[in-house]
Amino acid sequence: MIEPMEPSSTLRFATTARSLAQVARSHGLVVPGFRSPPRITGADRTLRRRSGAVTIAVRVRGRPWVAVLADMVEGVVAANHLVGPEADRIRRRLWAAAGEHPSSVDGEARVA
Repeated sequence: MIEPMEPSSTLRFATTARSLAQVARSHGLVVPGFRSPPRITGADRTLRRRSGAVTIAVRVRGRPWVAVLADMVEGVVAANHLVGPEADRIRRRLWAAAGEHPSSVDGEARVA
């Protein structure tokens, strides 16, 4: 059974998923689908690969937003098998797109 998310969490999750997908697309990466909650009981994040598509499922209910966002960002990184400096660069871009990371993005203007 799928747990319903609170309306504000649902909107924030959906809006953030679109922003992260846009960043992935702009960098030529696999654009994962996002859903909530994971089908595996007790899991905070799962990643499923099927026929070339990737779905990241994240538990939102009862968790701090920053933890949810971290799972979404890391899901994109994992979906694309990114490591090292390339993974770090994409992480910075994803965090900035979500408007949650306080540091600069590759020397660009500071994100509030």
